[in-house]
Amino acid sequence: MNARRQVPRVLVRTLVQTTRRRPRATLRLAAWSLVEVVPTVLFGQAVARSVDAFREGRTGTALAWLGALATAGLAGALGYRRLYAALAAVVEPFRDELVRTVVEGALRRSLAGRPDTGAVARMTHQVEIARDTFAGVLMVVRGFVFSVTGALLGLLSLAPSLLVPVVPPLLLGVALFLAIVPAAAARQREVILGEERIAELTTAMTEGLRDVVACGAENAVGEEAGRAIDAQAAAAHAVARLAGARAATLAVGGWLPVLLILGAAPWLTRNGATAGTIVGAVAYVLHGLQPALNSLVLGLGGSGLRLAVTMTRILEAGPTAGPPPAVTARAGPFVMAEGVEVRFERVTFAYGERAAPVIEGLDLVVSAGDHLAVVGPSGIGKSTLAALIAGLLRPSEGTLSVAGRPPGDPRARVLIPQEAYVFDDTLHANLTYLAPEADDAAVARAVDAIGLSGLARRIGGYGARVDPGALSAGERQLIALTRAYLAAAPLTVLDEATCHLDPAAEARAESAFARRPGTLIVIAHRVSSALRARRVLVLDGTSAHHGGHDELLESSAWYRGLVGDARSQPAGGLGDPDGVHPVAGADLAVDAGQMVADRADGEHQGVGDLSGRGPLPRQL
Repeated sequence: MNARRQVPRVLVRTLVQTTRRRPRATLRLAAWSLVEVVPTVLFGQAVARSVDAFREGRTGTALAWLGALATAGLAGALGYRRLYAALAAVVEPFRDELVRTVVEGALRRSLAGRPDTGAVARMTHQVEIARDTFAGVLMVVRGFVFSVTGALLGLLSLAPSLLVPVVPPLLLGVALFLAIVPAAAARQREVILGEERIAELTTAMTEGLRDVVACGAENAVGEEAGRAIDAQAAAAHAVARLAGARAATLAVGGWLPVLLILGAAPWLTRNGATAGTIVGAVAYVLHGLQPALNSLVLGLGGSGLRLAVTMTRILEAGPTAGPPPAVTARAGPFVMAEGVEVRFERVTFAYGERAAPVIEGLDLVVSAGDHLAVVGPSGIGKSTLAALIAGLLRPSEGTLSVAGRPPGDPRARVLIPQEAYVFDDTLHANLTYLAPEADDAAVARAVDAIGLSGLARRIGGYGARVDPGALSAGERQLIALTRAYLAAAPLTVLDEATCHLDPAAEARAESAFARRPGTLIVIAHRVSSALRARRVLVLDGTSAHHGGHDELLESSAWYRGLVGDARSQPAGGLGDPDGVHPVAGADLAVDAGQMVADRADGEHQGVGDLSGRGPLPRQL
């Protein structure tokens, strides 16, 4: 659609749809607007009656009318004050919707291999513009509708003939304003696009600053940035030049009615109008119609166009498709996904162009609904694999898909890392963070399945406030696991997410995820996790082996050694009551004073801490 026509339509549609979606808040806004407009309705009448009363010597009557006007002013002030609570109930959810739209659109473009560098400008500057200007535009439109209606009703009550010199120029002024809106919208759009171009250019310059200096390209890059800034400034000047056109609409719709009333005064008096009636009519125009029209022209012509153009850009860059099919199936009060396929095709990943690959040429298919455990020595790339599946990292070569799409859609997967995130709020808020629609019965089932009941009772129930610092690492992991269980995403990735739990608690949590619909991938912390899985991926540093437990005992010498070492370890070894190594690996027969690398990013943990009852890992 042509931008000149699209922008005004977006403005109207935004106002209508947003207020319609919040009927109670909109009704409160309208109710207090009626109270606020009482002085406007009474103003011309009070002026007319008091003028006539003073002329006829009825001072008491004149003062009574002026007193009534003062009382109406107090009522209007109360109504105006109460407007803002209702306005916030409409505007703040609107802002949240915009942020969600921007983020979803940026994610989809990123997953499609088209990074959206303008998303930062949209999510910060543009969304704030939209929120603030939407509030202003809503107040302007509301004020125009109620003030003009009140003033016209007042004129009608004074003398119906007063509408003749007032209504036609008012309509003409509004028509002139609407005629210039498309041109103003096109110019305002250039301002917004200029902001995005500057944001994109600034991002590129910042990321490549070292290369720019190394190549001696400072002048060329500076000239390119200067051209973008000059173009944006020219667009802003073009918008400013339209102020003259807006002034013309105000002259026609706001001042011409006053001249016509005064010019028609002899005719009006011959038809029964008094001097007070003429003065009251002018008061209605100057106090009611003219300020309302002025606010409409300045508000919609400035803030309104910025809102419409910003909304157009946000919608243009928003999500272009619905959620993945696996997320839409429901069973009960919250989403229950049946699982998705994860497919690796010759995937290679390295941390840098000259670094040795952490994962090289991996071919792997995890069927929808399958349960896969990933085992291998410390630092071999297990957590890197989890990050690739979650979309946090991108393959250097090859293709990786989740449900036939590039990975990373937060609605299609849940990733629980080793360090569980718990925030300062109620236990219920922590558990339902990823599933706000889950009812109490669903929460109770998840708590029982994961084994969180004891902790919930100890801290005082679901309504009790959680202090993350007062919880052990294992308790935080239980909360994070229950949150993921409630989310019921079609893909769950547990990246050593049970490393601080004892073996019994770990087995209970993993078994709960395995019984629940969905695809489960576990980065194994203990070999017992591999024994519970349907299939196992072994990364031993030389090759990748994938299959069932019995298959891997035949095909992978490293896996045979891992399982054999675990079974031969005496009970209580390394602080683990089931005699199984806390971290899957062939090199774990170490003394208590040694350190074991827990992942490839330099994070290390003392062996004495691996039971889950010691201090948190520390960065070295």
